[in-house]
Amino acid sequence: MDSLAVTEALSRVFSDASVLQAMLDFEVALARAEARCGVIPAQAAETIAAVARAESFGSADIAELVRFSLRAGTPAIPLVQALKEKVRAKDPSAAGVVHWGATSQDVVDTALVLLLSNCRALLAADHDRIQRGLRRLSDEHADTVMLGRTLLQAAPPVTFGLKAAGWYAALRRGWWRVDSRFTESQYLQFGGASGTLAALGERGISVSEAVAQELGLKCPDAPWHAYPDRLAALLAALSIYTASLGKVALDIALLMQHEVGEAAEPGGDGRGGSSSMPHKHNPTACMLTIAAAKRTPGLMANFLNGMLQEHERALGGWQSEWTTVQGMLQAAGVALESMAEVIEGLKVDPQRMRRNIEATQGTVFAEKALVQLAETMGRDDARRLVEETLRKTGSPPDLPGLLSPESYLGSAEAFRVRLLEEEQQDAIR
Repeated sequence: MDSLAVTEALSRVFSDASVLQAMLDFEVALARAEARCGVIPAQAAETIAAVARAESFGSADIAELVRFSLRAGTPAIPLVQALKEKVRAKDPSAAGVVHWGATSQDVVDTALVLLLSNCRALLAADHDRIQRGLRRLSDEHADTVMLGRTLLQAAPPVTFGLKAAGWYAALRRGWWRVDSRFTESQYLQFGGASGTLAALGERGISVSEAVAQELGLKCPDAPWHAYPDRLAALLAALSIYTASLGKVALDIALLMQHEVGEAAEPGGDGRGGSSSMPHKHNPTACMLTIAAAKRTPGLMANFLNGMLQEHERALGGWQSEWTTVQGMLQAAGVALESMAEVIEGLKVDPQRMRRNIEATQGTVFAEKALVQLAETMGRDDARRLVEETLRKTGSPPDLPGLLSPESYLGSAEAFRVRLLEEEQQDAIR
Protein backbone atom coordinates (compact mmCIF):
# COMPACT_ATOMS: atom_id res chain seq x y z
CA MET A 1 0.00 0.00 0.00
CA ASP A 2 3.01 2.32 0.18
CA SER A 3 2.61 2.76 -3.58
CA LEU A 4 -0.52 4.85 -2.87
CA ALA A 5 1.48 7.30 -0.76
CA VAL A 6 4.39 8.32 -2.97
CA THR A 7 5.05 9.21 -6.60
CA GLU A 8 7.78 7.54 -8.63
CA ALA A 9 9.71 10.80 -8.86
CA LEU A 10 9.68 11.41 -5.11
CA SER A 11 10.54 7.79 -4.38
CA ARG A 12 13.71 8.36 -6.40
CA VAL A 13 14.51 11.52 -4.43
CA PHE A 14 14.35 9.55 -1.19
CA SER A 15 15.91 6.36 -2.50
CA ASP A 16 18.89 4.91 -0.65
CA ALA A 17 21.25 5.98 -3.44
CA SER A 18 19.89 9.54 -3.52
CA VAL A 19 20.08 9.97 0.25
CA LEU A 20 23.58 8.49 0.25
CA GLN A 21 24.72 10.95 -2.43
CA ALA A 22 23.28 13.90 -0.52
CA MET A 23 25.24 12.90 2.58
CA LEU A 24 28.37 12.37 0.51
CA ASP A 25 27.86 15.81 -1.05
CA PHE A 26 28.07 17.29 2.45
CA GLU A 27 31.32 15.42 3.14
CA VAL A 28 32.83 16.62 -0.14
CA ALA A 29 31.78 20.21 0.49
CA LEU A 30 33.18 20.02 4.02
CA ALA A 31 36.53 18.70 2.80
CA ARG A 32 36.86 21.29 0.05
CA ALA A 33 35.84 24.12 2.39
CA GLU A 34 38.35 23.03 5.00
CA ALA A 35 41.06 22.82 2.36
CA ARG A 36 40.24 26.37 1.24
CA CYS A 37 40.48 27.54 4.84
CA GLY A 38 43.76 25.72 5.47
CA VAL A 39 42.33 23.15 7.87
CA ILE A 40 43.19 20.05 5.82
CA PRO A 41 45.52 19.48 2.85
CA ALA A 42 44.07 20.26 -0.58
CA GLN A 43 45.13 16.83 -1.88
CA ALA A 44 43.18 15.14 0.90
CA ALA A 45 40.06 17.08 -0.08
CA GLU A 46 40.41 16.01 -3.70
CA THR A 47 40.86 12.39 -2.69
CA ILE A 48 37.70 12.55 -0.59
CA ALA A 49 35.81 14.16 -3.50
CA ALA A 50 37.00 11.49 -5.91
CA VAL A 51 35.78 8.67 -3.68
CA ALA A 52 32.56 10.17 -2.29
CA ARG A 53 30.21 9.10 -5.06
CA ALA A 54 27.15 6.93 -4.57
CA GLU A 55 28.14 4.75 -7.51
CA SER A 56 31.27 3.80 -5.56
CA PHE A 57 29.00 1.96 -3.14
CA GLY A 58 27.56 -1.29 -4.44
CA SER A 59 24.18 -2.69 -3.45
CA ALA A 60 25.85 -4.80 -0.75
CA ASP A 61 27.58 -1.71 0.63
CA ILE A 62 24.30 0.21 0.78
CA ALA A 63 22.51 -2.72 2.41
CA GLU A 64 25.22 -2.81 5.07
CA LEU A 65 24.91 0.93 5.66
CA VAL A 66 21.16 0.56 6.12
CA ARG A 67 21.62 -2.31 8.55
CA PHE A 68 24.22 -0.54 10.68
CA SER A 69 22.30 2.75 10.62
CA LEU A 70 19.62 1.17 12.77
CA ARG A 71 22.17 -0.08 15.27
CA ALA A 72 24.04 3.23 15.35
CA GLY A 73 20.89 5.35 15.59
CA THR A 74 22.02 7.44 12.61
CA PRO A 75 23.15 6.71 9.06
CA ALA A 76 26.04 9.15 9.42
CA ILE A 77 28.19 6.91 11.63
CA PRO A 78 28.42 3.89 9.30
CA LEU A 79 28.60 6.22 6.30
CA VAL A 80 31.62 8.10 7.65
CA GLN A 81 33.33 4.83 8.56
CA ALA A 82 32.72 3.39 5.09
CA LEU A 83 33.92 6.60 3.45
CA LYS A 84 37.09 6.56 5.51
CA GLU A 85 37.84 3.02 4.39
CA LYS A 86 37.36 3.93 0.73
CA VAL A 87 39.55 7.02 1.12
CA ARG A 88 42.19 5.00 2.99
CA ALA A 89 42.42 2.60 0.08
CA LYS A 90 43.32 5.50 -2.18
CA ASP A 91 45.34 7.71 0.21
CA PRO A 92 45.86 6.56 3.83
CA SER A 93 46.84 10.03 5.02
CA ALA A 94 43.57 11.55 3.76
CA ALA A 95 41.40 9.08 5.71
CA GLY A 96 42.22 10.83 8.98
CA VAL A 97 40.61 14.12 7.93
CA VAL A 98 37.32 12.74 6.62
CA HIS A 99 34.38 14.39 8.44
CA TRP A 100 36.81 16.64 10.31
CA GLY A 101 35.06 18.82 12.91
CA ALA A 102 31.55 17.69 11.96
CA THR A 103 28.96 15.59 13.75
CA SER A 104 26.32 13.14 12.61
CA GLN A 105 23.47 15.63 12.67
CA ASP A 106 25.40 17.97 10.39
CA VAL A 107 25.49 15.26 7.73
CA VAL A 108 21.89 14.16 8.05
CA ASP A 109 20.24 17.58 8.33
CA THR A 110 22.23 19.11 5.51
CA ALA A 111 21.46 16.10 3.31
CA LEU A 112 17.76 16.60 4.02
CA VAL A 113 17.99 20.28 3.11
CA LEU A 114 19.68 19.36 -0.17
CA LEU A 115 16.95 16.84 -0.98
CA LEU A 116 14.32 19.50 -0.32
CA SER A 117 15.61 21.39 -3.37
CA ASN A 118 14.99 18.34 -5.56
CA CYS A 119 11.48 17.97 -4.13
CA ARG A 120 10.75 21.63 -4.70
CA ALA A 121 11.33 21.40 -8.43
CA LEU A 122 9.10 18.33 -8.77
CA LEU A 123 6.24 19.85 -6.80
CA ALA A 124 6.52 23.16 -8.62
CA ALA A 125 6.18 21.48 -12.02
CA ASP A 126 2.88 19.82 -11.05
CA HIS A 127 1.62 23.02 -9.41
CA ASP A 128 2.23 24.89 -12.66
CA ARG A 129 0.28 22.22 -14.57
CA ILE A 130 -2.66 22.63 -12.23
CA GLN A 131 -2.60 26.43 -12.40
CA ARG A 132 -2.56 26.45 -16.20
CA GLY A 133 -5.39 23.94 -16.30
CA LEU A 134 -7.55 25.82 -13.80
CA ARG A 135 -7.11 29.14 -15.59
CA ARG A 136 -8.13 27.48 -18.86
CA LEU A 137 -11.19 25.87 -17.26
CA SER A 138 -12.21 29.13 -15.63
CA ASP A 139 -11.98 31.07 -18.87
CA GLU A 140 -13.75 28.39 -20.90
CA HIS A 141 -16.61 28.19 -18.41
CA ALA A 142 -16.93 31.82 -17.40
CA ASP A 143 -20.59 31.70 -18.49
CA THR A 144 -21.37 28.08 -17.56
CA VAL A 145 -24.09 28.26 -14.91
CA MET A 146 -24.43 25.60 -12.24
CA LEU A 147 -26.06 25.12 -8.88
CA GLY A 148 -24.40 26.72 -5.94
CA ARG A 149 -24.35 24.26 -3.07
CA THR A 150 -24.35 25.21 0.60
CA LEU A 151 -24.37 22.55 3.33
CA LEU A 152 -24.61 20.08 0.43
CA GLN A 153 -28.00 21.50 -0.54
CA ALA A 154 -29.01 23.33 -3.72
CA ALA A 155 -28.52 27.11 -3.56
CA PRO A 156 -28.72 30.01 -6.05
CA PRO A 157 -26.62 29.58 -9.17
CA VAL A 158 -22.94 30.29 -9.60
CA THR A 159 -20.67 29.69 -12.59
CA PHE A 160 -18.21 26.88 -12.99
CA GLY A 161 -15.74 29.53 -14.07
CA LEU A 162 -16.01 31.17 -10.66
CA LYS A 163 -15.62 27.82 -8.91
CA ALA A 164 -12.46 27.03 -10.89
CA ALA A 165 -11.10 30.51 -10.20
CA GLY A 166 -11.63 29.95 -6.48
CA TRP A 167 -9.61 26.75 -6.67
CA TYR A 168 -6.95 28.56 -8.69
CA ALA A 169 -6.59 31.42 -6.20
CA ALA A 170 -6.47 29.18 -3.13
CA LEU A 171 -3.74 27.05 -4.66
CA ARG A 172 -1.79 30.09 -5.78
CA ARG A 173 -1.90 31.49 -2.24
CA GLY A 174 -0.90 28.10 -0.89
CA TRP A 175 2.02 27.68 -3.25
CA TRP A 176 3.27 31.18 -2.47
CA ARG A 177 3.60 30.06 1.15
CA VAL A 178 5.20 26.73 0.23
CA ASP A 179 7.69 28.26 -2.17
CA SER A 180 8.77 30.95 0.29
CA ARG A 181 9.21 28.34 3.04
CA PHE A 182 11.30 26.17 0.73
CA THR A 183 13.57 29.18 0.29
CA GLU A 184 13.65 29.73 4.04
CA SER A 185 14.65 26.10 4.63
CA GLN A 186 17.81 26.25 2.54
CA TYR A 187 20.29 26.67 5.40
CA LEU A 188 23.41 24.66 6.08
CA GLN A 189 23.54 22.61 9.28
CA PHE A 190 27.07 22.60 10.64
CA GLY A 191 27.85 22.82 14.33
CA GLY A 192 30.12 19.98 15.32
CA ALA A 193 29.88 18.15 18.61
CA SER A 194 28.01 20.75 20.72
CA GLY A 195 27.13 23.39 18.17
CA THR A 196 30.28 25.48 18.67
CA LEU A 197 32.62 24.03 16.01
CA ALA A 198 35.27 23.95 18.72
CA ALA A 199 37.37 21.43 16.77
CA LEU A 200 37.96 24.11 14.12
CA GLY A 201 39.24 26.69 16.57
CA GLU A 202 38.93 30.23 15.21
CA ARG A 203 38.12 29.04 11.71
CA GLY A 204 34.66 27.65 12.45
CA ILE A 205 32.66 30.47 10.90
CA SER A 206 34.89 30.76 7.83
CA VAL A 207 34.61 27.03 7.23
CA SER A 208 30.82 27.21 7.68
CA GLU A 209 30.55 29.96 5.11
CA ALA A 210 32.75 28.01 2.70
CA VAL A 211 30.71 24.80 3.12
CA ALA A 212 27.48 26.71 2.49
CA GLN A 213 28.98 28.25 -0.63
CA GLU A 214 30.10 24.85 -1.91
CA LEU A 215 26.57 23.46 -1.51
CA GLY A 216 24.68 26.52 -2.72
CA LEU A 217 23.04 26.97 0.68
CA LYS A 218 22.74 29.91 3.04
CA CYS A 219 24.96 30.02 6.11
CA PRO A 220 22.95 30.49 9.34
CA ASP A 221 23.98 32.86 12.11
CA ALA A 222 24.63 29.79 14.23
CA PRO A 223 23.95 26.03 14.03
CA TRP A 224 20.27 25.11 14.42
CA HIS A 225 20.67 21.57 15.80
CA ALA A 226 17.75 21.83 18.23
CA TYR A 227 15.73 24.48 16.40
CA PRO A 228 13.92 22.98 13.39
CA ASP A 229 11.45 25.88 13.15
CA ARG A 230 12.27 26.56 9.50
CA LEU A 231 11.39 22.98 8.63
CA ALA A 232 8.23 23.29 10.71
CA ALA A 233 7.20 26.37 8.73
CA LEU A 234 7.69 24.47 5.47
CA LEU A 235 5.62 21.54 6.71
CA ALA A 236 2.87 23.88 7.90
CA ALA A 237 2.73 25.50 4.47
CA LEU A 238 2.70 22.08 2.80
CA SER A 239 -0.13 20.88 5.03
CA ILE A 240 -2.25 23.94 4.19
CA TYR A 241 -1.53 23.60 0.48
CA THR A 242 -2.29 19.87 0.48
CA ALA A 243 -5.57 20.55 2.29
CA SER A 244 -6.48 23.05 -0.43
CA LEU A 245 -5.76 20.39 -3.05
CA GLY A 246 -8.00 18.08 -1.04
CA LYS A 247 -10.82 20.63 -1.13
CA VAL A 248 -10.58 20.78 -4.94
CA ALA A 249 -10.56 16.98 -5.11
CA LEU A 250 -13.58 16.72 -2.83
CA ASP A 251 -15.58 19.21 -4.90
CA ILE A 252 -14.81 17.31 -8.09
CA ALA A 253 -15.57 13.93 -6.52
CA LEU A 254 -18.98 15.24 -5.42
CA LEU A 255 -19.66 16.59 -8.91
CA MET A 256 -18.84 13.09 -10.23
CA GLN A 257 -21.59 11.40 -8.21
CA HIS A 258 -23.96 9.59 -10.57
CA GLU A 259 -26.99 11.61 -9.53
CA VAL A 260 -25.05 14.87 -10.05
CA GLY A 261 -22.95 14.02 -13.11
CA GLU A 262 -21.63 17.51 -13.76
CA ALA A 263 -17.92 16.70 -14.10
CA ALA A 264 -15.61 13.71 -14.35
CA GLU A 265 -11.92 13.14 -13.94
CA PRO A 266 -10.18 11.43 -16.87
CA GLY A 267 -10.16 7.63 -17.04
CA GLY A 268 -8.27 5.05 -19.03
CA ASP A 269 -5.01 3.17 -18.37
CA GLY A 270 -6.47 1.50 -15.30
CA ARG A 271 -7.64 4.77 -13.74
CA GLY A 272 -11.03 4.77 -12.02
CA GLY A 273 -12.12 1.18 -12.55
CA SER A 274 -13.70 -1.26 -10.12
CA SER A 275 -12.68 -4.87 -9.46
CA SER A 276 -16.32 -5.97 -9.30
CA MET A 277 -18.43 -3.30 -11.04
CA PRO A 278 -17.48 -2.73 -14.68
CA HIS A 279 -19.84 0.23 -15.04
CA LYS A 280 -18.07 2.39 -12.47
CA HIS A 281 -15.85 5.40 -13.15
CA ASN A 282 -14.42 6.10 -9.73
CA PRO A 283 -12.80 9.41 -8.75
CA THR A 284 -9.54 7.61 -8.09
CA ALA A 285 -7.15 10.53 -8.46
CA CYS A 286 -9.40 12.69 -6.29
CA MET A 287 -9.49 9.85 -3.76
CA LEU A 288 -5.68 9.70 -3.60
CA THR A 289 -5.54 13.46 -3.12
CA ILE A 290 -8.09 13.43 -0.32
CA ALA A 291 -6.26 10.54 1.37
CA ALA A 292 -3.01 12.52 1.21
CA ALA A 293 -4.71 15.58 2.68
CA LYS A 294 -6.09 13.47 5.53
CA ARG A 295 -2.57 12.26 6.41
CA THR A 296 -0.99 15.67 6.71
CA PRO A 297 -2.56 16.89 9.99
CA GLY A 298 -1.11 13.89 11.84
CA LEU A 299 2.30 14.42 10.27
CA MET A 300 2.22 18.10 11.22
CA ALA A 301 1.31 17.22 14.79
CA ASN A 302 4.14 14.68 14.94
CA PHE A 303 6.67 17.27 13.82
CA LEU A 304 5.45 19.89 16.29
CA ASN A 305 5.63 17.33 19.08
CA GLY A 306 9.21 16.53 18.08
CA MET A 307 10.20 20.21 18.33
CA LEU A 308 10.39 19.88 22.12
CA GLN A 309 14.08 19.05 22.02
CA GLU A 310 16.52 18.70 24.88
CA HIS A 311 19.44 21.13 25.16
CA GLU A 312 21.92 21.09 22.24
CA ARG A 313 20.77 17.84 20.58
CA ALA A 314 17.51 15.99 20.91
CA LEU A 315 16.92 12.48 22.17
CA GLY A 316 14.26 11.14 19.80
CA GLY A 317 12.76 14.44 18.63
CA TRP A 318 15.38 15.12 16.00
CA GLN A 319 15.53 11.45 14.98
CA SER A 320 11.80 11.52 14.18
CA GLU A 321 12.06 14.48 11.81
CA TRP A 322 13.34 12.79 8.67
CA THR A 323 10.46 10.34 8.20
CA THR A 324 7.92 13.05 9.06
CA VAL A 325 9.35 15.53 6.55
CA GLN A 326 9.57 12.78 3.94
CA GLY A 327 5.99 11.73 4.61
CA MET A 328 4.69 15.29 4.27
CA LEU A 329 6.55 15.87 1.01
CA GLN A 330 5.34 12.57 -0.39
CA ALA A 331 1.75 13.33 0.57
CA ALA A 332 1.95 16.70 -1.16
CA GLY A 333 3.58 15.04 -4.18
CA VAL A 334 0.83 12.43 -4.56
CA ALA A 335 -1.86 15.09 -4.21
CA LEU A 336 -0.19 17.37 -6.74
CA GLU A 337 0.50 14.72 -9.35
CA SER A 338 -3.02 13.30 -9.00
CA MET A 339 -4.75 16.67 -9.29
CA ALA A 340 -2.57 17.76 -12.20
CA GLU A 341 -3.92 14.75 -14.11
CA VAL A 342 -7.48 15.53 -13.03
CA ILE A 343 -7.43 19.21 -13.93
CA GLU A 344 -5.72 18.71 -17.28
CA GLY A 345 -8.30 16.10 -18.33
CA LEU A 346 -11.40 17.23 -16.43
CA LYS A 347 -14.64 16.71 -18.36
CA VAL A 348 -17.29 19.33 -17.63
CA ASP A 349 -20.95 18.88 -18.64
CA PRO A 350 -22.64 22.31 -18.94
CA GLN A 351 -25.92 20.75 -20.11
CA ARG A 352 -26.15 18.54 -17.03
CA MET A 353 -25.37 21.54 -14.87
CA ARG A 354 -28.31 23.43 -16.37
CA ARG A 355 -30.63 20.42 -16.09
CA ASN A 356 -29.77 20.11 -12.41
CA ILE A 357 -30.78 23.74 -11.92
CA GLU A 358 -34.05 23.09 -13.75
CA ALA A 359 -34.69 19.97 -11.67
CA THR A 360 -35.11 22.12 -8.57
CA GLN A 361 -38.34 23.49 -10.12
CA GLY A 362 -37.27 27.01 -9.38
CA THR A 363 -36.81 26.57 -5.64
CA VAL A 364 -33.22 27.86 -5.83
CA PHE A 365 -34.65 31.16 -7.10
CA ALA A 366 -36.69 31.74 -3.95
CA GLU A 367 -34.26 34.43 -2.82
CA LYS A 368 -34.48 36.06 -6.26
CA ALA A 369 -38.29 36.06 -6.01
CA LEU A 370 -38.12 37.61 -2.55
CA VAL A 371 -35.83 40.39 -3.82
CA GLN A 372 -38.11 41.14 -6.78
CA LEU A 373 -41.31 41.19 -4.69
CA ALA A 374 -39.73 43.23 -1.89
CA GLU A 375 -39.37 46.18 -4.24
CA THR A 376 -43.16 46.64 -4.25
CA MET A 377 -44.50 44.93 -1.10
CA GLY A 378 -41.69 45.10 1.44
CA ARG A 379 -39.31 42.39 2.58
CA ASP A 380 -41.44 40.83 5.33
CA ASP A 381 -44.60 40.48 3.21
CA ALA A 382 -42.52 39.24 0.29
CA ARG A 383 -40.92 36.57 2.46
CA ARG A 384 -44.31 35.36 3.73
CA LEU A 385 -45.66 35.16 0.17
CA VAL A 386 -42.66 33.22 -1.13
CA GLU A 387 -42.71 30.78 1.80
CA GLU A 388 -46.48 30.20 1.45
CA THR A 389 -46.19 29.63 -2.31
CA LEU A 390 -43.34 27.18 -1.80
CA ARG A 391 -45.39 25.21 0.76
CA LYS A 392 -48.41 24.99 -1.47
CA THR A 393 -46.86 24.43 -4.90
CA GLY A 394 -43.24 23.41 -4.32
CA SER A 395 -42.14 26.35 -6.45
CA PRO A 396 -41.68 30.08 -5.86
CA PRO A 397 -44.17 32.63 -7.27
CA ASP A 398 -44.31 32.80 -11.07
CA LEU A 399 -42.49 36.01 -11.89
CA PRO A 400 -41.10 37.23 -15.25
CA GLY A 401 -37.52 36.06 -15.84
CA LEU A 402 -37.39 34.33 -12.47
CA LEU A 403 -36.02 31.04 -13.76
CA SER A 404 -33.11 32.54 -15.71
CA PRO A 405 -29.91 31.69 -13.83
CA GLU A 406 -27.88 34.13 -15.92
CA SER A 407 -29.89 37.05 -14.50
CA TYR A 408 -29.04 36.16 -10.89
CA LEU A 409 -25.27 35.82 -10.84
CA GLY A 410 -24.50 39.09 -9.12
CA SER A 411 -20.75 39.78 -9.09
CA ALA A 412 -19.75 36.24 -10.09
CA GLU A 413 -17.82 37.34 -13.18
CA ALA A 414 -16.16 40.26 -11.43
CA PHE A 415 -15.05 37.95 -8.62
CA ARG A 416 -13.80 35.40 -11.13
CA VAL A 417 -11.65 37.94 -12.91
CA ARG A 418 -10.31 39.35 -9.64
CA LEU A 419 -9.32 35.88 -8.46
CA LEU A 420 -7.47 35.12 -11.67
CA GLU A 421 -5.73 38.45 -11.98
CA GLU A 422 -4.68 38.88 -8.35
CA GLU A 423 -1.06 40.03 -8.21
CA GLN A 424 1.47 37.57 -6.80
CA GLN A 425 2.58 39.94 -4.05
CA ASP A 426 -1.01 40.02 -2.86
CA ALA A 427 -1.39 36.25 -3.10
CA ILE A 428 -2.11 35.73 0.59
CA ARG A 429 -4.76 38.46 0.75
